[in-house]
Amino acid sequence: MEESRHERFKRLATLRTNAVLEKLRLLGNLSSKTNYEYTEEELSKIFAAIDAQLRMIKALFSGKKKKEFKL
Repeated sequence: MEESRHERFKRLATLRTNAVLEKLRLLGNLSSKTNYEYTEEELSKIFAAIDAQLRMIKALFSGKKKKEFKL
């Protein structure tokens, strides 16, 4: 039996969401001041990039095209 489009979406969405969450967990490991040194400016750049990408992906799911999205 062939996988439906919805089943394929659910399977891939689960895999990809879990991968993103794992990468965010790994990024969080960098917060240890005992092991790493970073500036507020570096943190701002990291979170601005993550926030911008998340807003763009949300816009895509709401039906907006990439060229309509403004950062």
